[in-house]
Formats: sequence, C-alpha cells, structure tokens
Amino acid sequence: MIKKLLNKKMKFLFLKNQKGLTLIELLVVIVILGIIAAIAIPMVMGNKETAGKNTNAQNVSVLQDAVNRYYTMNDAYPAALTNLTDKSAKGGPFIEAVPVPSNFKGCSDTAFAYDAATGKVSATTPACVK
Repeated sequence: MIKKLLNKKMKFLFLKNQKGLTLIELLVVIVILGIIAAIAIPMVMGNKETAGKNTNAQNVSVLQDAVNRYYTMNDAYPAALTNLTDKSAKGGPFIEAVPVPSNFKGCSDTAFAYDAATGKVSATTPACVK
C-alpha cells in the first residue's frame, strides 16, 4: 500500500515538471525537417526533366506505331502526321490526336519530325528524348 502511494507521488512529481517541449527540442525537430527537405526537393525537381524525356520518347514510339499501321492498311506512308487522325482513311483513324511534345528546361522548342518518304518519326531535338 505504501509502495503504491510512493509510486503515485513519484509519478506526480516527475510529470508535474513536464509541461511541453523545450526550445532546444523544437529546434532539433526543425533542423531534422530542414535536412530531409534539402535532400528530397532536388530529387523531386530532377524527375521533371526525366519525365519529359520519357514522355517524348513514348510519344515518338506511339506515332511510329501509328505510321506503321497506316502503311500496313494503305500500302503508303501518310503525307503528314495529321493524316493519322483522318477518319476517312482506310482503317483510320490510327491515332486520336497527334501529341504535343513535352516542354521542359532546355527543350522548349522541340517538335516531332516526320519523313514521308521513309515513314520515320523522330524528335527535332534528340537530347529531349530519352
């Protein structure tokens, strides 16, 4: 019984001085959050360029596939990429809309190039495609 009473009194004495976080503890938490942010933010920002290159590469691949399907159905390459959206073409449309290249730092003027003689689709700026 006395032991229980002493335990309660000790807990009360210990907890009555704990009213919140000290300034040092708050500063430590803020510093840790700052370090995490300093590591994470550059990683996320670098992914935008990679995502743009991947998007452009995938769009080139989709356009090339549509050109190949057009050739298979019509025994000729389309005169322009916009012909792939023509519903009146045999087997068409081969693509709903011609995609627009992804623009990002250093790749704001890229476009998709198409050679009607060979049916080859590419990007005008190869560095903007992965």
